[in-house]
Parts: sequence; C-alpha cells; structure tokens
Amino acid sequence: MIINIGRLAGLDENPGILRGPSLAALPVIENAWLSVEDGRIKDYGSMQQLQTGNGQQALIDARNATVLPAWCDSHTHLVFAASREEEFVDKLRGMTYAEIAAKGGGILNSAAKLNKASEKELFNSAMARLQELILLGTGAIEIKSGYGLTLEGELKMLRVIQRIKQAVPIPVKATFLGAHAFPEIYKQDHEGYISLIINEMLPNIAKEGLADFIDVFCEQGFFSPAEMIRICEAGAKHGLQPKLHVNQLNSIGAIEAGIALNALSLDHLETLTEAEIALLSGSAVAGSGWQGLCTLLPTAAYFLRMQFQPARKLLERGCAVALASDFNPGSSPSGNMNTVVSMSCIQMKMLPEEAINAATINGAYAMQVQHECGSITRGKKANLIFTKPIPSIAYLPYAFGANLIDKVMINGAFVS
Repeated sequence: MIINIGRLAGLDENPGILRGPSLAALPVIENAWLSVEDGRIKDYGSMQQLQTGNGQQALIDARNATVLPAWCDSHTHLVFAASREEEFVDKLRGMTYAEIAAKGGGILNSAAKLNKASEKELFNSAMARLQELILLGTGAIEIKSGYGLTLEGELKMLRVIQRIKQAVPIPVKATFLGAHAFPEIYKQDHEGYISLIINEMLPNIAKEGLADFIDVFCEQGFFSPAEMIRICEAGAKHGLQPKLHVNQLNSIGAIEAGIALNALSLDHLETLTEAEIALLSGSAVAGSGWQGLCTLLPTAAYFLRMQFQPARKLLERGCAVALASDFNPGSSPSGNMNTVVSMSCIQMKMLPEEAINAATINGAYAMQVQHECGSITRGKKANLIFTKPIPSIAYLPYAFGANLIDKVMINGAFVS
C-alpha cells in the first residue's frame, strides 16, 4: 500500500490508442494511494476515501511524490558493439549522414564491429545500458537487430535480445531489422541481399522464435518502398507485423507503402509533406482505416541537427503519436526518455500531458504491451516512476536539465 502520493497521473479507465485532442487528457488523482499485489496494480484512489483495512499491508509513504507509469520506449537499437563518437566529430566538421555512410561509416561501421564481437560481449554491454535506462524510468522496451547484416550476425543479435528478455524484469520486444542497409558485398546486388533476408534469415529467425516484429529502413540509398513491401510481405508469412523506418531523410513513397502494409507503427517522420500528413491522419481517402501510430524520435533529429517532426500538425489532424528514444550509437546515443519527453515539448510544441501519454500508453501500443504497461490501470504491472517533489506535471519537461526521478518500481519492487 503506497500512501501520500502527491499526484497519481496516467490513469486509464478507457483503454485505446490516444489520438489528436485525446492525447492531451492525462487523468490525475491528487493526494492519492495505490495498492500493489503480486507485482501488479490492485487498486487506487484518493487518501480522503482510503479505508485502512485489516492493517496487514506494508505501507510505503510516497512523501508527496508524483507517481507515473514507467516509460515505454518502443524504438531502440540497444544492442551494439561500440560507440561512434568519431563520426560525431565528422558531423561537426561538416560531413553529412550520407557522406559518412558512403565512406563505410554509419550502419556499416556498427555492423563491422558487431560481427567481431562475441554474444557474451554484446549481452553484457546491452544489459549495462538497459539497467541504466530502467533507473531512468523505462519500464518496457523494444530492441532491433540490424547491425549484423549477415545471417550469423542477425541471429547473434536476436539471440542476445532473447537472452535480455529472460534476464530483465520488464517487457522486451524484439524486431528483426536485417533490411537496415546493404552490406558492401551486396551494394550492386540488392536482389541477392533481399533473397538472403527472405529465404535464409526469416526462416531461421522463425524457427527459433527470435522476433516479434519486422522493420525496414526505407530511404534513398537504402531500401525502396517496393523492396520494403517485398520484405514485409515475406515477414508476414512468419507472423511478423511491420514497424518501419520511414521519411527520416526523404519523402519517397514509404508512408503510402507502410499504410498499405498495415504497419503497427511508422517511425521517424522528420520529412513530411501536407499530403503525407493527410494520409497519416486517414483523411486523404475516406475509410482508409489505418489505425497505426506515428512514432516520433526527437533526439535523433536533435543529434543530426535536422528539422524536428511536425508533432502539432499531426495531432491537429487527429493522428496517434508515440514517442521513443531511437537509442543507437550513430544518430541518438541516449535512451533517456525524460529527455525525449522534454525535447518533445520544447522543440515539437507538445503539451506536457501529450508527451507523457505518447511516451507511456501510446508507446505501449506501439510494441503491443498495452495490456501490461503504459498506464495506471488495475491489473497492469506495477512499473512506476516516483518523482522527487515537483510543483506540477509541467515541471517534468520544463526542468529539462534536472534528474527528477527519485525511485523506480518494477513489478511492485523498487530497483537500485
């Protein structure tokens, strides 16, 4: 029994993806209590209505903390062999993302290092990163492959993610991203690499049950919309729903393809036309029926010094928006979701309530863990953030440089 909660925020009595104006509604109980049983939320209410019961419950005094659902980070590349700060310096000297990739940097750089690393090394380094993120409030996470780019490398990454699933107390989802880039030996043989993905990687992944979703980096110089469709249709035969990288650098028809594939989430979206915003809102063609999410990754736009995603336009058109960190060594070397929430308010003009909902319940929907996490709901996991005393919800993104998390609870137990 947790008592004297200053503010219990993120209550969800009407489950469903939050869209447009509904994203700004963040139900709160002031001066609240919450009970936890067997690692799950049992009940909650206001202190004025609290009945003490039989006195056998252990009492935890929240000391006026604000309590929120833990962050649900639905887009990361957490498993990697080494950082890439040398490319960071190249960018400061004026090189573009494409120029760095053309000289063997970027994704191919990470692939070369990953294929030299052992499974044990990858597991240990990823676990250290994830343990740090849990202390920063992450209570569910998606992790992609995509730095192997060989049958052996992709399987190694996905096996590491599987080990992580078994080792940590939070929900972890695995996404197969073999279509992240074309390896050097396939630069002039796209068909050969796509055949490797479809005919060798996917059957082996399915045989071991290593992936929950499939992803493709659809971008100029990487995978075309037509190639993405072929790969995702092959993944669908193995039960893998798409979660897709689209419109990060260019508008090339990826959104139309992603909607046609009924993607769970279309991610990045730094580069959008008015027509594409209409498509994402479902208003371009009456009854288009796409119910997916627009997952925005503001820290990637920040790190690459790109324009930020047009969150306000998307919300005003009724889109469903989620927020995620894109934690990776090349374009977003941070998985701190507190920074993501703050940056979304400051740079994308999201309201604090919108950003928190996008980083919790909509993030949960973006990786299909909404029945377990993402809101204060009876029966869900007690994965909770306890803040230091703060004057309001808006103070969380406002005080962007402060660590306002006091404690994190996972499955009803505080972590350290």
